[in-house]
Amino acid sequence: MSYLTESLKIEILMMIGYGDRARTQCEVVRLFRETHPDLPPLNQGTISKIEAQYREMGHVRKVPSKRQAVVDDDTKLNLLLALEENPITPVRQLARDNNLNHKTVLKILKYEKKRPYKMQAVQELLEDDPDRRVEFCDLLMTCIDQNQLSLEWTVFSDEATFTLNGHVNTFKS
Repeated sequence: MSYLTESLKIEILMMIGYGDRARTQCEVVRLFRETHPDLPPLNQGTISKIEAQYREMGHVRKVPSKRQAVVDDDTKLNLLLALEENPITPVRQLARDNNLNHKTVLKILKYEKKRPYKMQAVQELLEDDPDRRVEFCDLLMTCIDQNQLSLEWTVFSDEATFTLNGHVNTFKS
């Protein structure tokens, strides 16, 4: 279909006709072959696409395909510098700040071999934590040995939610 110019497409539409004088696609294929024997033959699918394009868009000009976004080097540099200054900036925020689509930002980061991730706050272990844990286990074992504590009555819960701003929400029952 690439050899069909705009004027040939208009001619095909005129061959199709309108209203009660419309031709079938087979008739249009035959008529086109007779009119233009030097051109490659049409098939019914091509005629159907031309007709559908005209009905949908109102013209038969070639529709430009979607191209990949072109980002200049300055924008890439600004994006990477902003990420270097604040590595926890979300990708969508970077996209808004640089007037880009967030998928374009993801492609740039992938090309630069950088991976976005969501920051997760975790509880820091201090120096005396292992000693306190061992001390707690010894105390627990002593209570169990002396029948002062039954494991059936003990509930262990280590559930907690850590947020990006550093707030820790523990669920105690």
